[in-house]
Amino acid sequence: MSAEPRRSLSAAEVAALTGGRLVGPADTHVAAIAPLERAGPGDLSFLVSGRYLPYFERSRASIVLCAEALANAAGGATARVIVPDPHAALLTVLAVLYPMPAWTPGVHPTAVIGPGATWSDPVAIGAHVVLGGGVTLGRNVRIGAQSVIGDGVTIGDDCELYPQVTCYAGSVVGRRVILHAGVRIGSDGFGYVTGRDGTGHRRIPHVGRCVIGDDVEIGANSCIDRGSVDDTIIGDGTKIDNLVHIAHNVHVGKRCIILALAGIAGSCRIEDDVVIAGEVGISDHCTIGRGARVLVQAGVIGDVAPGATVWGTPARPHRDVLRAAAALYRGLDRSGHADAG
Repeated sequence: MSAEPRRSLSAAEVAALTGGRLVGPADTHVAAIAPLERAGPGDLSFLVSGRYLPYFERSRASIVLCAEALANAAGGATARVIVPDPHAALLTVLAVLYPMPAWTPGVHPTAVIGPGATWSDPVAIGAHVVLGGGVTLGRNVRIGAQSVIGDGVTIGDDCELYPQVTCYAGSVVGRRVILHAGVRIGSDGFGYVTGRDGTGHRRIPHVGRCVIGDDVEIGANSCIDRGSVDDTIIGDGTKIDNLVHIAHNVHVGKRCIILALAGIAGSCRIEDDVVIAGEVGISDHCTIGRGARVLVQAGVIGDVAPGATVWGTPARPHRDVLRAAAALYRGLDRSGHADAG
């Protein structure tokens, strides 16, 4: 996305774009977006919940996207646009104020193209990119500098690979996928057979694939292993943050959210619509049921039921952890050892 806004919008145009109800002067203009506490004249901001009302009251933003429940909040914005979901409305405005930069099709002269590699124009292949033998690229694929696409890799239409992405041989990438800088997909998993006769650890060959579905986004420096004999699969619409590791044979369902520094061990099943928070660790062969929530820094060593919210190490239902903590601190209060001051 472009770093600088390209145009300005009037309050009337913001209301029309978002389908919102305008309160205030229609000719108020904005050319940038900023949070309430930092917004000034010429900025668009947004008010989602009552916890941000103190910022709203002092904000100098010219236009604020307001949730319906806060339509009548006292505040300093010149104009407000009332919408059901300010976050969703903001996405619409962002696309207009900060349009995606144009890209230039072509193959850089330093790119190395293997035998049998094919693509559907237009594509953009950057400096020092390596395409292995038999690679297939769809239309509108953009591959950043110094990326390496191994033999037999397939990448679907409208994908963007940022610099220094590596796709190991045989990997499959769907359509409209974004792979940020330093992503590694299809590397061998961590699998060894330990000899009982002192011969050491013998490496297990990994012959499965890494298959990335449509509309997936994978953050910078995340690593997703190929399967050993099965495939590792990332389902359609799943979004993965930076510095995530997903091991061999893991199947991640559709529309999951996996946050930074999470680690998922081999052969886990993550069903659809699961949220895995930052620094979560999930032991091998666990199943996380559909719609479950695994909260920050949880350590999962067993299955999680569909729809459950778990926390702690070992991970347990969130309410149970809170009750246990409350009971612990009540006990400390009674013993007189809780007050460190």
